[in-house]
Amino acid sequence: MDIQVEFGKRVKELRARSGMSQDALSFRSGLDRTYISGVERGKRNVTLDSMQRIAKALNVSLRYIFSDERFSAGATYLKKDFTIPFLKRFKYQLDPEKKVLAFQVTGLLTGPDVDYMCTKLMGICSAYGKDELNIIVDHRDMMASDGEPVVYSPEVSDRAVVFQQELTKYSKQVAVLCNSQFMQEQMDHVTRISGIHDKTKPLFGSDKDMVGTAFQMFDINGNGLIKSIV
Repeated sequence: MDIQVEFGKRVKELRARSGMSQDALSFRSGLDRTYISGVERGKRNVTLDSMQRIAKALNVSLRYIFSDERFSAGATYLKKDFTIPFLKRFKYQLDPEKKVLAFQVTGLLTGPDVDYMCTKLMGICSAYGKDELNIIVDHRDMMASDGEPVVYSPEVSDRAVVFQQELTKYSKQVAVLCNSQFMQEQMDHVTRISGIHDKTKPLFGSDKDMVGTAFQMFDINGNGLIKSIV
């Protein structure tokens, strides 16, 4: 397949999985919306500079765009993706003995959801000192209504930076269980912006390996909330 056609197809696919509009991608990349539209349809000759700007706007590396991971190009962050209230999809647990805070999100996030998590979890963290807590973030079940993985929307990504900047005050290490290479790439990008990158390990692979690595990082044998599905 022609590289520009393949690039455009992937951009459309990744944009859809992150709930990003063409207008949003245009704004974040600094490229005209009609240009973005032409790229996605494989009708534009795309320069290396434009490719890099689009990849950065999608919170991924250019190398990842040409990786083998694939999703549908169906739109996400639709009303049907939020039929179950967030409070039923958000769980957290503190192990005070091991000083491990784990939290889990099923389904999609909105900006207000991130703000709620921040308020709730910072209330727990505030009882601890600097760099005292180990944190496990479980995003394995962040799935859209079509059953495929999704990542943070632009709004969620921006608010996550603020959340992580608060979290970094208390976190010793952070393990993030990701639902895809796409999320792993996004987490790497977002944590660099927030300043928590050196403390964070985004994990993606077999379920058993991800959970095992997280437990090994924190020297624990198990967790009441985070369990291996396999």
